Amino acid sequence: MIDLSLIWFGIIIFSILMYIVMDGFDLGIGIIFPFNKDAEERDVMVNTVAPVWDGNETWLVMGGASLYGAFPLAYAVITDALAAPITLMLIGLIFRGVAFEFRFKATPDHRPFWDKAFIAGSVLATFSQGVVVGCLLNGLPVSHRAYAGPELIWLDPFALFCGLGLVIAYALLGSTWLVMKTEGRLQQNMARLTIPLVTGLLVVMGIVSLWTPLAHPLIATRWFSLPNLFWFLPVPVLVVACFWGVIHFIRRKAHYLPFVLTLILIFLGFSGLGISIWPNIIPPSVSLHEAAAPEISQAFMLVGSLVIIPIILVYTFWSYYVFRGKVRAGDGYH
Repeated sequence: MIDLSLIWFGIIIFSILMYIVMDGFDLGIGIIFPFNKDAEERDVMVNTVAPVWDGNETWLVMGGASLYGAFPLAYAVITDALAAPITLMLIGLIFRGVAFEFRFKATPDHRPFWDKAFIAGSVLATFSQGVVVGCLLNGLPVSHRAYAGPELIWLDPFALFCGLGLVIAYALLGSTWLVMKTEGRLQQNMARLTIPLVTGLLVVMGIVSLWTPLAHPLIATRWFSLPNLFWFLPVPVLVVACFWGVIHFIRRKAHYLPFVLTLILIFLGFSGLGISIWPNIIPPSVSLHEAAAPEISQAFMLVGSLVIIPIILVYTFWSYYVFRGKVRAGDGYH
């Protein structure tokens, strides 16, 4: 018999991963905006994502809608417990989106304001996403199918640290994206910025990897019990290999490989989240099947998703294919 809950969990994970990969680098560009004061180069930075940035957020909508339809209990608990960081994330995305468009149309006197709004929106949205991830790793108390924890559960040191870690991760995605998409002085500056960013990300991943099992005995048991330990051992090895590869290829002036290796680093970190909470969708007590909608509802939604997801993939691939290659000063999409 087909396990529809498992299929929907896979769709949600895939949507979130696609969002992190695609919206991560354009949020990252906003995060690293303060490291470049040159107005012309800032225009180039924004123009590298101008044709595709709004399409990237399709995956966030897809993931949220899928969670609402396929796992309504999880949606209700998460939005109740984490209403504040989710709202802050949406405010950040709105500010970032508005500033993205308005900075090109603003007068020279007003453009610094929209640049600051672009930076603030990018940082706020990214930090809030990291806080949500940290809270999910910590777990959300549920009683009688409703959230039963404190209102400020998200103001937890671990969750806040995860927010900081995601800011560094997205900044690294942004810098390596610009290494791939630009040339000349801007590319060289982004290459120099990449080395401290990837070092910072490695430190953050190391701290989270130590903090998580120490704070959560159930996760520690899952990580270090046999045979799970043998399955998880390649993960830290691959993380170190990717870290070395990013620095090595940056120093060799490679254009594409640093970004590809950064994507692998992000995927490895994301896989650690999935491994830690499985098979719960609301750690530590609500499983995938306990939070699931009726099978008839999941089956009805799945028919539409099997049509919509390939369409999204096709237009996403086509948009990136059309706007492939380097972006130079003077190129514009506004």
